[in-house]
Order: sequence, then C-alpha cells, then structure tokens
Amino acid sequence: MDQHSPARQAYTAQISELEQDVLEMASKADSMVGRAVDSLISLDTDAALAVVHSDNEIDRLDLDIESKCLRILALQQPMGSDLREVGAVMKIVTDLERIGDLAVDLAKSGMKIEKELGETSYVDLRRISNVSRQMIRSALQAFIKRDGSHLTEVEELEEQVDGMYRDLRGQIHDYMRHRPDQVVAASWLLLAVHHVERVADHAVNIAERVGFMVTGELRQLAED
Repeated sequence: MDQHSPARQAYTAQISELEQDVLEMASKADSMVGRAVDSLISLDTDAALAVVHSDNEIDRLDLDIESKCLRILALQQPMGSDLREVGAVMKIVTDLERIGDLAVDLAKSGMKIEKELGETSYVDLRRISNVSRQMIRSALQAFIKRDGSHLTEVEELEEQVDGMYRDLRGQIHDYMRHRPDQVVAASWLLLAVHHVERVADHAVNIAERVGFMVTGELRQLAED
C-alpha cells in the first residue's frame, strides 16, 4: 500500500486511535490495581466498592477496542507487521480486561477480610503490587516505542514477583499456624496475594504479544 495514499493515511489514523485507546485502558487497569491494593491494606470498604464499580469502564473499553480492531481487519485487510499489530492489540486488551477483573477480586478480598475482623499489616502487599504494576508499564512502553528492550525488564521483574509471592505465602501460612482464630481472614489475604501474582502473569502476556508485534516471533518470557 502506498504510504501516502488516502487509504494508508486513513489506516494510520485508525491505528493511532487504537493505540491511544489501549494506553487509556492500561492506565485505568493499572490505577484500579493500585486503588484495590490501597483499599485492601486499609480495609476501606467504600474505596473497595469504588474499584468494583469502575470495572464497567474497563469492560466498555475492551468491547470498543475489539470492535475497532474487527472493523480494521474487515475494511483494511492488513498484512505483515500491520496484521501483527492489530492482532497484538486484540490480545493485549484481553489481558488488560482481566487485570481489571483481578483488581475487583482484590477489592472484594479486602471487604471479606474486613468482615472477618482480620488484618493485613503482617505482609507487604504493596511491594509486590508495585512491581507487578511496573511490569504493566514496562510492557506498554515497549508497545509505544516498538522497542523490545523493555521486555527484558518485564522478564527480570517477573522473577522478583515470583520470589515475593513465595515469601508472602510462607508468611501467611506461618501467621495461620500462630493465629488459628484468623485462618478465614488470612485465607482471603492469601487469595489476594495470588491475584497480584496473576496481574504480573498478564503483564508477561502483554510483553510477549508486544515482542511478537515487533519481531514477528512469539517468545515465551516466563517458564512455569
């Protein structure tokens, strides 16, 4: 396709709009995770409910972006790197939508802990969540810049998250043994830690899709 043709210019404008939509969705998903963790640490039910209600916006963006991608595929019939980009966007927004769902699950876990009169101060949930959120940002930086160098950072951060996840699980299990009266609340906290670890997994998925978009090769960044 002629780079200066009206059709190509229209396609470029549509892709630019898609990219902005993805960045908006990523920003909202990242913010939801941060607010969910804050509400869980403070056991703030009102803040948790605000996170739950904000999931509708993530779902709307997911459907809107998917619709735009399908329209581009049908009308523009992209090939090569153009096709990889549209396909990557469709995969990326699926992971972002699931990150939003995990933020909701985190917020609900905090509500359950508060109901059980539990506590969260004996673990550092914010540290693992900060690293998981940095993974999202690094993957999106790679998407923006079409630069695979950011993917190495995602891979390194994933190793940190895995180590913190194991440590936190051990701390919570120890707490359960010493505080049998808090087993139910601690179980919800254990589930919350798992949700944060899953956020990191979805960030890895995004990074892998960006890598495929940039290089044409789909490489698995994290081994089970």
